[in-house]
Amino acid sequence: MVVERTKTGYCAYASKYPAYTTGSDFQELKANMLEALNAYFEDEGKTITEADIKVSLDLPQFFEFYKVINAKALSERIGMNQSLLAQYIKGNKKPSAIQARRILKGVQQVGKELAEMQFLL
Repeated sequence: MVVERTKTGYCAYASKYPAYTTGSDFQELKANMLEALNAYFEDEGKTITEADIKVSLDLPQFFEFYKVINAKALSERIGMNQSLLAQYIKGNKKPSAIQARRILKGVQQVGKELAEMQFLL
């Protein structure tokens, strides 16, 4: 599903199927995506789960959804100029495929480390 920001929230559409939906926030959008896709595949007897949905975001949308990620710290971590990353995030510049993969790899590495983290109790 490709997700886009709207004035009232978010919209999402399937690039391969005539299925689309909206939501006021990301959680509502995900629930509505499941409903829309399951309605489309109902005649085929297929059931879509959240695990079946892959969401595509551009960099500005990603950083809008995940405001908890500090762009300055990420730029330092991946060795990218902070102002260049900021221009990508603001949508002033579009990253090349290589730069986008570099940013995504850095974000995924942080996610992996967080998923493996444990606190001392």
